[in-house]
Amino acid sequence: MKKYLFLLLLWCFSALSFAQDSLRLRIDSLLKDPMFETSQVGLMVYDLTADSVYYQHNARQLLRPASTMKLVTAITALDQLGPKYDFKTSIYYTGSIKNRTLEGNIYCVGGFDPTLTLEDVTDMALSIQQLGIDSIAGKLVADRTMKEPVDYGEGWCWDDENPLLTPLSIGRKNIFLTTFSEEVARLGVNLENVTLVEGQLPSNAHHLTTIRHNISLVLDRMMKKSDNFYAEAVFYQTAASVRKSLAKATDATGVTRKLLKRLGLQADTYRLADGSGLSLYNYVSAELLCTLLKYAWNSPMIHDALWFSLPIAGVDGTLENRMLNTAADGNVRAKTGTLTGISSLAGYCKAENGHQLCFSIINQGIMRNADGKAFQDRLCQVLCGEKEVDKTQEQKVAKRSARSAQKSRGRRR
Repeated sequence: MKKYLFLLLLWCFSALSFAQDSLRLRIDSLLKDPMFETSQVGLMVYDLTADSVYYQHNARQLLRPASTMKLVTAITALDQLGPKYDFKTSIYYTGSIKNRTLEGNIYCVGGFDPTLTLEDVTDMALSIQQLGIDSIAGKLVADRTMKEPVDYGEGWCWDDENPLLTPLSIGRKNIFLTTFSEEVARLGVNLENVTLVEGQLPSNAHHLTTIRHNISLVLDRMMKKSDNFYAEAVFYQTAASVRKSLAKATDATGVTRKLLKRLGLQADTYRLADGSGLSLYNYVSAELLCTLLKYAWNSPMIHDALWFSLPIAGVDGTLENRMLNTAADGNVRAKTGTLTGISSLAGYCKAENGHQLCFSIINQGIMRNADGKAFQDRLCQVLCGEKEVDKTQEQKVAKRSARSAQKSRGRRR
C-alpha cells in the first residue's frame, strides 16, 4: 500500500513538474519574438502560493516603469499612512466678530485633495455663513504650504500638458480661492473690501470645518484611470507624513527607500523621482515591483485597498479593452504603464493550478506600444492557463521571425 501511495505521489509531482516546465517553455518562446532584437524587457513572475520565484528574465535590469510607478506610490502610501487615511482641506479664521463683521482673516488650508468638488466648496463657505456674520474686514488667505512650491515633477517633459501640482485646487485648476470667495459672497457675506492673498496659517487661528475624503477614493481613480494628478497627490501625502510643511518629493522617495530596505532590496540601486511615473528619471526593476506586490499581498493593511483599486482585464479601467475573451479576462488585476518607447504591466493573476501569482513586465525601447501590450497580454494569457494559441498573433510572430532570419542571412553574406 505504501509503495502505491509513493508511486502516486511521485506521479503527481512529475505531472506538476511537467506542467510547470511546459509553462516556462511557453514563456521562453514568447521571448524569442524578433521585437527583442531591438528592445529590452524586464520580467518577473512570483508564485505567491508557493512563495517562490516562478520565472525571471532581466529581472534586475533598471528600466523606466512609466505608470507602473503608481504601484510604488500606492503601496508606499498605504504602508505609511494606512487605508483609513483621509485627505483634508480645512477652513480657519482669526480675529473677532463685532457687529456681525469679522475683523480678521479666513484661511483656506490645502491638503492636496484632488477630489475636491464645487459641492465641497459650498460646504466650506457655509461654515463662514454660520459664524453669523454679514461681512469680512480682512483677507481670504490660501495656505499652500503643505508642499514645496514646485509646479511640476522632476524629469517631466516640458512639452507635456500636465496640471500644476498645487495643494489647493478644484478640478485640477488653481481657482480655489476665487471660487470660494464667490460662494461666500453668494451666501450673503459682503467681501467688498476683502483681498485674496497667499499665506500661512498662524498658530492662534480658530478651526471652522474640514472636508475629508478617504484615500480609497483617490486610489480608485489613480490606479484604474492612471490619473497622474491623483498619483502626485498621494505621493505628497507620504512626503507630508515626515515633514509638517513644504514637503518635498525627496521626502516621499525617502519613505519608499526605507520600505525597500526593509524588504531586503538595495534601495540605492534605484532612481525614484515622482509619484506618477511621468518622470524620465525613474529607474526601477521588475524585481522591485514584484517585491512590493508580494509585500502588499501579504499585508492585511494594504491588500484590500490595493486589490480593489487595480484595473481588471476585460472589465474596467485601462485594461477594459485588453485580454477580452481569454483566460486572463476578469482574472488579471494589474497597473498599466505607457510612455514613448515604454510599455509596462504589473499586478496579479490566478494560474490554472489555483496558485496566486504576481508579475511585472517592463518593455523598453519599443517603437510601437501596441507590440509591448500584445506581448504582455499574451504572457498573461499563458500565466492564466490559456491553451489555444492566438493564430493571428502566432502568424505575426512567425512572419517577423522569418523577416528577421532573412535579414540575418543577408548580413552574413
